[in-house]
Amino acid sequence: MDYMYAPWRGEYINNKEKGCPFCNIVNNSSKDEEHHVLYRTKNCFLVMNKYPYNPGHLMVVPNLHKDSIEDLSSEVWLEMSTLVQKTVKLLKEKLGANGVNIGMNLGECAGASIAEHVHFHIVPRWRKDTNFITTIASTRVYSTDFEKLYIKLRDLFLHVE
Repeated sequence: MDYMYAPWRGEYINNKEKGCPFCNIVNNSSKDEEHHVLYRTKNCFLVMNKYPYNPGHLMVVPNLHKDSIEDLSSEVWLEMSTLVQKTVKLLKEKLGANGVNIGMNLGECAGASIAEHVHFHIVPRWRKDTNFITTIASTRVYSTDFEKLYIKLRDLFLHVE
């Protein structure tokens, strides 16, 4: 069996923060830069995933702490969906993504690591973003500096209507 060491994941696994991390973001808008929040609307926000699958992995999260989409109002659902749509457009047009994966993991058994607070994942993809190292060594290479990408995306979202 091959092992890939990712010590940065230890922070996530050993996180002793009490409560919901998304609610922490909702309740601390003065810390948006620290939390890597890119954009806020009335009912939701867009944040970079601190433990991304790919550079630019973002999440759209409702302000309300709900564990199922059927408990969200139509207004909140529409606002989230609209933000997903705007985000995909920006990732394609301004970041040059060739494709985008969008998904929700509803419930822990479906793969949600924060199952108590629903959220969309938006993962930009590029041609050949999976190469020999993934194929041969079962390892992914994150080719972009996280903080620099946050600043770039944050600045792009300043102009979103």
